[in-house]
Amino acid sequence: MRLTILGGGGFRVPLVYRALLDDPARSVSEVTLHDTDARRVAVIAEVLAELAQGHPAPVAVRIADGLDDALTGADFIFSAIRVGGTAGRIRDERIPLSEGVLGQETVGAGGVLYGLRTIPVALHIAERVAALAPRAWVINFTNPAGMVTEAMAQVLGDRVIGICDSPVGLVRRAARAAGADLSALASPERAAYDYVGLNHLGWLRSLTVDGDELLPRLLADDRALGSFEEGRLFGADWLRTIGALPNEYLHYYYFRRETLDSVRDTRETRGEFLDQQQGGFFERAAAAGGPDAAYALWERTRLEREETYMAHSREAGGGWQRDSHDLEGGGYDRVALALMHAIVGDSGTRLILNVRNGTTVPQLAPDAIVETVCEVDAKGARPLPCAPLREDQLGLMLQIKAVEKAAVEAATFKDRGAALRALALHPLVDSPAVAARILQRAATTD
Repeated sequence: MRLTILGGGGFRVPLVYRALLDDPARSVSEVTLHDTDARRVAVIAEVLAELAQGHPAPVAVRIADGLDDALTGADFIFSAIRVGGTAGRIRDERIPLSEGVLGQETVGAGGVLYGLRTIPVALHIAERVAALAPRAWVINFTNPAGMVTEAMAQVLGDRVIGICDSPVGLVRRAARAAGADLSALASPERAAYDYVGLNHLGWLRSLTVDGDELLPRLLADDRALGSFEEGRLFGADWLRTIGALPNEYLHYYYFRRETLDSVRDTRETRGEFLDQQQGGFFERAAAAGGPDAAYALWERTRLEREETYMAHSREAGGGWQRDSHDLEGGGYDRVALALMHAIVGDSGTRLILNVRNGTTVPQLAPDAIVETVCEVDAKGARPLPCAPLREDQLGLMLQIKAVEKAAVEAATFKDRGAALRALALHPLVDSPAVAARILQRAATTD
């Protein structure tokens, strides 16, 4: 089976390759890397070569000669591109902050700006996939994942599936905090969970292991809530008030003022940190002269990246260092590999994915992309029914989905009115005047 990674010079590509090397099923025989930055993809290829050293059955790695070459003959395609690079991310963060609103890669005005820049490229990729690899499955890592997946689904239908590691990481951390057997989470016969929302905007509302509903007891236990990231981030009182465990990104909505205060006068945004950190990594690794040196640099840089993840939200929530369980996360690599296995093996595995809604949330259109529990087999991912949403949950989902749809419309048809609507209707912007200024500044700096 052939796997193509678009954005093959991305910093996290070695995590995917390491998962493939550890895969006992040896599902993938060849990985093809495609990237618009030749230096980055060459460095990542060296890191992969070091990972493969001494492995009894290493997965072959090939650097593609252009997009069409990368797509032709692929069985699975991972889309993990960053249009505009980290320089674009910095603009997405700094322009909104200059107007007194949150600048973040996937949330608020920053997320809309990133989507407007990325969707045209994602649509071009989808069209080339449809022409050259119509039977391939596209697994979308590219942020904003829900928005980009919805755009690509206009071309590819159900053959594009979005993934994120935040929800599965939340489920695992909650189960561990509740004292559950983590191995049970892999078995639908032993474990069930109700998670629903949009990408970076969802709630874990039920968690049952071996017939025991764990969430009410967990929410009542201050010590248990204080043992994992989301419990510390949101606080026990607020979690009991809403009766659910939110995705970590909901901190930007529930604690907008606190998070904005922590980042407004920051010397360095997340994008600026990553630009310096990863730019330095690729420069040093390119000059290091060998796979072993490149790999050692990558590993050190990766750990620093994980330790500083969502630092401003943690600062707004009182400040703490991420522990080993927080750093585990769900793992994009593990989620993607599990998804591939479920499709190839026709297994009926349950995963939290970004897919077309169908009837899961009746108030949303059937083709709207939602993030929820799915059953995956050879036909793809089918969203499972969920309990009715509370009014506050549904209201936020409807508003953000309106933002996403307007952004897709704007990017697809180059419609400035739709772009203004996407920005102005976002609850973290909530001002047409501010939205217009952000849109104008973004247009003049691109």
